[in-house]
Amino acid sequence: MVKHRNSSRSIISYSSSIARFFSRKAISLYLIFVFAFTIWVLVFSSRNIQTDDDHTKHQQQHHRDLIDSESFPPPYLPPRKNLQKPYENTQLWTPPFSFGLHPCVKPTPKYKEFSESDHYITVRSNGGLNQMRTGIADIVAVAHIMNATLVIPELDKRSFWQDSSVFSDIFDEEQFIKSLRRDVKVIKKLPKEVESLPRARKHFTSWSSVGYYEEMTHLWKEYKVIHVAKSDSRLANNDLPIDVQRLRCRVLYRGLRFSPAIESLGQKLVERLKSRAGRYIALHLRYEKDMLAFTGCTYGLTDAESEELRVMRESTSHWKIKSINSTEQREEGLCPLTPKEVGIFLKGLGYSQSTVIYIAAGEIYGGDDRLSELKSRFPNLVFKETLAGNEELKGFTGHATKTAALDYIISVESDVFVPSHSGNMARAVEGHRRFLGHRRTITPDRKGLVKLFGKMERGQLKEGPKLSNFVNQMHKDRQGAPRRRKGPTQGIKGRARFRTEEAFYENPYPECICSSKEHKEP
Repeated sequence: MVKHRNSSRSIISYSSSIARFFSRKAISLYLIFVFAFTIWVLVFSSRNIQTDDDHTKHQQQHHRDLIDSESFPPPYLPPRKNLQKPYENTQLWTPPFSFGLHPCVKPTPKYKEFSESDHYITVRSNGGLNQMRTGIADIVAVAHIMNATLVIPELDKRSFWQDSSVFSDIFDEEQFIKSLRRDVKVIKKLPKEVESLPRARKHFTSWSSVGYYEEMTHLWKEYKVIHVAKSDSRLANNDLPIDVQRLRCRVLYRGLRFSPAIESLGQKLVERLKSRAGRYIALHLRYEKDMLAFTGCTYGLTDAESEELRVMRESTSHWKIKSINSTEQREEGLCPLTPKEVGIFLKGLGYSQSTVIYIAAGEIYGGDDRLSELKSRFPNLVFKETLAGNEELKGFTGHATKTAALDYIISVESDVFVPSHSGNMARAVEGHRRFLGHRRTITPDRKGLVKLFGKMERGQLKEGPKLSNFVNQMHKDRQGAPRRRKGPTQGIKGRARFRTEEAFYENPYPECICSSKEHKEP
C-alpha cells in the first residue's frame, strides 16, 4: 500500500515536471512566433506604404504632366497651382447626412386643379434675378388661390442692373406654361378684348395668408384684370396649406427653368470646372458696389470710396435708409465679409491653398487690388471670363440677369457653396441645394467671425490651429444639414416678426422635402 502511494507520488511529480517543461517551451515558442510575425508585418507594411507613396507621386506627376502638356487659352480653366492632394480631408467636401430625405412636390389628393376663368393677373416682377424668381413663384400661387389666368410676368428693367431682358430671354417660356398647366393657366399676353379694360392696380401686402387673397377676390366684381406692381414676398413663409407651399416649389424648381441658351452654357461651364478641377467651391462674393452702398459697409475702404458709396445711397430713391453706422453694421454681422476675411475663413475651415474657387459675383468693388489678399491664400480663383470665351459670352454682355443665371447654375452644382452675405441669391441657392439633397452649404457666422477678426487686428490671435479650431467649432452646425425652417425671433411681435423668419425658399423643409418612402418621387 505504501509502495503504491510512493509510486503514485512519483508519477504525479514526473507529470508536473513534464508540464512545467512544456509550458516553458510553449511560452518560448509563442514569443518567438509573435516576434517573427511582428517583423514580417513591419516589412510588408513598409513595402506597401512605399508602394502607395510611389503610386501617389506617380498620380501627381501624371496630373502635372497632363496640365503642363496642355495650354488653356480662354474659354478653358487655367492650370491649377499646387494641385490638391488625392486624399484631402473628404469631410470638407461631402454632403452632410440627409437621413434619406427627398424632394416631394406632388399635390395631395385634396388639391384642386385650376378651372377656366375670365379673370386675369398681370405682374411686374421687381429686383434682381432671384428676387424675381421667388416673386414669380409667389404670384403663380396667388393666381391659383384667386382662380385667375396669369399673363407671363414682366421683368424688372428699372433696377440697379438696368437689364432689358424679357421673360423668354431668361426663362424657358414654353416649359413654364406647360409645367403649370394643371395649376394655373398661363398666357403670353392679354386677349385683345380685355387689353383696353380698366385694371385694378394693387400692391398686395407682403407675407400674406391664403385668407387675405381669398378676400381680394372681391375685386373681380368690378375688374377683369388686376395688375400687381410688386411680386416679391407676396406670401407668408409659414402657416400656409401644404398644397400652396408645394405649388411654390413646383414653380421655382420645375417651372422656372432657364432658357436653353443659358442652361446650355451654364452646364458647359460646370463640366469644364469639374473636368479640370475635380471639385470646386462656389463663392458668392457679395462685394459689389451696390451691395456696399445699400448696407453702408465701408470697413477697409478709403475715405474716397466710402464717400462714393454714401452718395450712391443718397441718390437711390427706393433705398429708404440713408444714414448708416458702418461700425455697428459690421459688429452686428450685417456686412458682407471682405475678400480678405473670406480667405481667412476658408483657410480656417481647412481648405488647402490649391482649392479651386469659382467667384459667383458681379464686378468686385476695388477690383484686383481688393481681391489680392484672397488670391494670396487661394490662387486658383476662377471667373466666368476664364471659363467661357468672348464668343460664348457675347449674348450675355450688358445683361446682368443672364450672367447672374450662369452664377446660379454653377453655384447650385458646386461641391461646396459659400455665400459671403445672406442676400436673395444666397438664400435661393441654399434652398435649392437643400431641395436637391442637402448639398454642402457653409453659411458664415459673420457676427462671430468679426469678433475673431478683431482679435487678430489687436494681435491676440493669429492664423493657425487655434483660429482654425475656433472657426470650425463656430460652424459645425452651419454646413447645410437637414433641419426645419426657423421661425421668427423671440420677443418680436406684429408684422415685424416676418422679417426675422427664415425665408421659405431658403429652406423648404418640411413641406417640399419628405422622409416617408411612399411620397418618394422620380
